[in-house]
Amino acid sequence: MPLSQPGGAWLIGETSPGDVFAPEDRSGEQRMIAATAQAFVDGEVAPRRDALEAKDWGVARGLLRGAGELGLLGADVPEELGGVGLDVVSSVQVSEAMGRQASFGTTVGAHTGLCVIPLLWFGTEAQRAHYLPRLTSGELVGAYALSEAGSGSDALGARAVATPLPAGGFELHGEKLWITNGGFADLFVVFAKVDGERFTAFLVSRDTPGVSTGREEHKMGLHGSSTASLLLQGARVGAEAVLGEVGKGHKVAFTVLNYGRFKLGAMTVGGARQGLADASRYAGTRRQFGQPIASFGAIQMKLSEMAARIYAAESALYRLAGSVEHDGQTPHPARGQVLEQHAVEASILKVLASETLQYVLDENIQIHGGNGFVRDYPAEGYYRDARVNRIFEGTNEINRLLLAGQLIRRAVKGEVPLLAMARALPETVLALPVQAPDDPIALLQHVSRGLRSGTVLLLGAALQRYGQGLSEEQEVLLWLADLAIDAYAVDSAALRAIRLQQGTDADTAARHRHVALLVACESAMRAELVLRRALPAVLDGDLLRVGLAAARRLLKLPDLDQRPWRRVLAAACVDRSGALFGEAPRQGMLSV
Repeated sequence: MPLSQPGGAWLIGETSPGDVFAPEDRSGEQRMIAATAQAFVDGEVAPRRDALEAKDWGVARGLLRGAGELGLLGADVPEELGGVGLDVVSSVQVSEAMGRQASFGTTVGAHTGLCVIPLLWFGTEAQRAHYLPRLTSGELVGAYALSEAGSGSDALGARAVATPLPAGGFELHGEKLWITNGGFADLFVVFAKVDGERFTAFLVSRDTPGVSTGREEHKMGLHGSSTASLLLQGARVGAEAVLGEVGKGHKVAFTVLNYGRFKLGAMTVGGARQGLADASRYAGTRRQFGQPIASFGAIQMKLSEMAARIYAAESALYRLAGSVEHDGQTPHPARGQVLEQHAVEASILKVLASETLQYVLDENIQIHGGNGFVRDYPAEGYYRDARVNRIFEGTNEINRLLLAGQLIRRAVKGEVPLLAMARALPETVLALPVQAPDDPIALLQHVSRGLRSGTVLLLGAALQRYGQGLSEEQEVLLWLADLAIDAYAVDSAALRAIRLQQGTDADTAARHRHVALLVACESAMRAELVLRRALPAVLDGDLLRVGLAAARRLLKLPDLDQRPWRRVLAAACVDRSGALFGEAPRQGMLSV
């Protein structure tokens, strides 16, 4: 059973490799669920790509009904409410599969994550019984209306108002923007301020008088998903339309966004795996100068780096899924509370996975060369569709600030003993060997420990320097977040690889070891640069010199030639169509 480590607790002490969940731990039933979801995307969604791109929303609704019949829309909903009540890992696999088909994946994500989940976690028994069976079957389509022209990242700055009516109920006025599924959704989760002050969530049906939607937005990508504005012009709803409590809409919005970040991480990991599969197949068949381009060192560098980044993101995803499953055995409402405890990790995963996806798909274009820039090849569409993921569910900048702020709050409140660790760091650093270890497993452990300690070093120094004013030092918070993201990614990848050195064949164990070493070494070099930028902002004089020396020692690497690792990994990518471990995605699906 994976060990629960919410809210940055993994920064403290050592985690046993046996206490984290990895993709290799999936049961036979879980793998069958993944295969079902992938078969649906392959056989039903991908062939209808052109119709979706032409904005045939009848096709989109039909696909949602098909997904509902297979239980894919009710993964998180208990059976008594029309769902199938899957465990967290199985639910993650459904999102990962949907993430390989960009537009429909976005449609499903908005429907399940932003409409079904708020109802499940915050709805009354009557609301859940009335809506959830029809949402999980695909009879009704859901959407989420939070953003406005003046309140994107500042969600609580919404100007939409809900005026109480003398006879009961509310009258809604306002305009919501960028509503996924907005062109054809039946039910909207709408946020407005009661009396202009109390931020509240409402359930609003499309057929309510005074409700209308604007034109379809012309987007860079995701052409096969609907995005439109929602207009509320005197729309009247009853008191039973309030979702949660009046004035408590922020709890609905922010808890659901934690879930959305978690699931978006799964979707983008699925998209990245698809991009690596596409690049690997192309590199193995495209010939230049009389040989496949996969034989060239420059291409091998790209494939191996893509594989390493995906390995880190995938390891973090399944580690978090295991922790959430451990903490919330019941489908509702416990998972909402659990995700709130894991808000730090949800934001880390969202940033890590979406930026991994962007890197992978950019390199996929580069490997395709000129062919990657034309629509005859799917690489061009992959790239356009991916860009929005760094904006979805809170921009990556906002998520960095949020996760850094959460770590600081937990440290100050004593929920996680980060400050005690920071005070003990000088003694810890002095106890480290002068030379970094050469043994691969010891090196993985050294880098993981160094990244976690470097994160705590910066956090402690920043709090001592700025105190309560640290929240205004956004540059420092961003650097702290970057260290925490790399620390979680490396720790997750290292623990997975170390455990799989036993019980697997020699070639598989070597691939795990090589890919985790790449993740660790690249992250260590990147983190040392971050600390060289950040420490002068929080330390000076002798303390700065000591801090920089500590950072160098914590993140010291032996002199290593990475080329043998990279060549082995690149060859495995080509031989296995991008799947270092597990089954490769099929050809021709779009990535998120």
